[in-house]
Amino acid sequence: MEERVLELKAEILKTLAQPTRLKILECLRNGERCICEIVPAINGEQSNISRHISLMQKSHLVTTRKDGVRVMVRVKDEGIFEILDKVGNLLRKEAKEQQRLFARI
Repeated sequence: MEERVLELKAEILKTLAQPTRLKILECLRNGERCICEIVPAINGEQSNISRHISLMQKSHLVTTRKDGVRVMVRVKDEGIFEILDKVGNLLRKEAKEQQRLFARI
């Protein structure tokens, strides 16, 4: 695989590897939201949330637009939720395996 493609994949995965950013993405699962709605939804601070959104924009995960004084945020490609769902499925499978192992003790 081309080195640049691997670097870009790693960049996206690094961007996803942060709980606040995952919370923001989950908050956007049902569509576009204003930063002013995201902040209380994930119990964060506006400046911190804006910084995370900016990082996700650089990785092309989200896009923003101005609506008057409001900054609206949306996921650029809904396929990101497939990735998040697959990770959730992996975690559920691992938890079931751990339960089976502990049931034998």
